[in-house]
Amino acid sequence: MTESPTRLTCHCGAVELRLRLADGLNTARRCDCSFCRRRGAATVTVRRGDLEVVKGAEALTLYQWGTMTAEHWFCARCGIYTHHRRRSNPEEYGVNLGALEGVNPSTLGPIPWNDGVNHPSDR
Repeated sequence: MTESPTRLTCHCGAVELRLRLADGLNTARRCDCSFCRRRGAATVTVRRGDLEVVKGAEALTLYQWGTMTAEHWFCARCGIYTHHRRRSNPEEYGVNLGALEGVNPSTLGPIPWNDGVNHPSDR
């Protein structure tokens, strides 16, 4: 595999993240929880210390619900979901696979699904 993408941007370019993907795109997943299935974006895992907002922190808006553990971030200008801090592991982020520079999710083949409907934190 080639070097992992290290840049993520929203659609309008107001937000830019620098990140390091420790396992490349091998962690690509979709989730069927009530929020993720509506959002529709596949994600890839980034460790908390491997993500930096380098541009547009003021353009990010936060959405939380339920346990208020997960933090879902969006560009307030164009509405693109950029990343979220995970409820299942707050030391990890899920980042929008389709917003990674140079990545077209349709070329990756089938992306596995996580069972978010039966999330272990809900038990």
